[in-house]
Amino acid sequence: MRILVIDDDQELCALIKDYLEPLGYEVFFEHDGPAGAERALKERFHAVILDVMLPGRDGFEVLKTIRSRSDVPILMLTARGEETDRIVGLEMGADDYLPKTFSSRELLARLRAVGRRSTRAAIPGEEGELVVGPLRIHPSARVAALGEQVLKLTALEFDLLAALARGRGRVKTRENLIETIGERLYDGLDRSIDVHIWSLRRKLGDDPKNPRFIRTVRAVGYMLINPDAE
Repeated sequence: MRILVIDDDQELCALIKDYLEPLGYEVFFEHDGPAGAERALKERFHAVILDVMLPGRDGFEVLKTIRSRSDVPILMLTARGEETDRIVGLEMGADDYLPKTFSSRELLARLRAVGRRSTRAAIPGEEGELVVGPLRIHPSARVAALGEQVLKLTALEFDLLAALARGRGRVKTRENLIETIGERLYDGLDRSIDVHIWSLRRKLGDDPKNPRFIRTVRAVGYMLINPDAE
């Protein structure tokens, strides 16, 4: 996997490189926002690790620029306890986040998870089309459409929608969804799934107070419903 790290902390970049390269990763760096955005769009990477605080252009602006033209998986780096940064990043299309105090094992687990998501499109799949009313999901092609309109989803959003579609009509807990799409431990306080659900609803034109597709089951999780059957 080719990894681009966009961070002005050169010591941290060196630590990431020293840890990942012996495991077979190629690690590249950019240390300011404009250069990072340009390189992320110019070259092919399997994932981007993007710091929020950057010189020249902050991480959110870089994220917006990359997302306008690329669906490369993006992990945001945030200061410990900065919940606002995490929520904003997820809302803008980041696939996941890492605290600045991440462990090497956590970094590897997150990269492996997004790596699996980013390479699924290249692996022929036997799973057929998932249809929920006007919503059509093609797992092998990783394309989802609402009627005639193709939905612009991040890799994680697509996996979340597909997981809900596979269990349509049944409640999927937050823990189950996190294990399915993120493969990380659920601590009971993780609300990243809620942010991704919010983003999916927005892209589906779904009103959370009167949902057509994604219904909230209070204190449990979410369920995808067929609006044509309601």
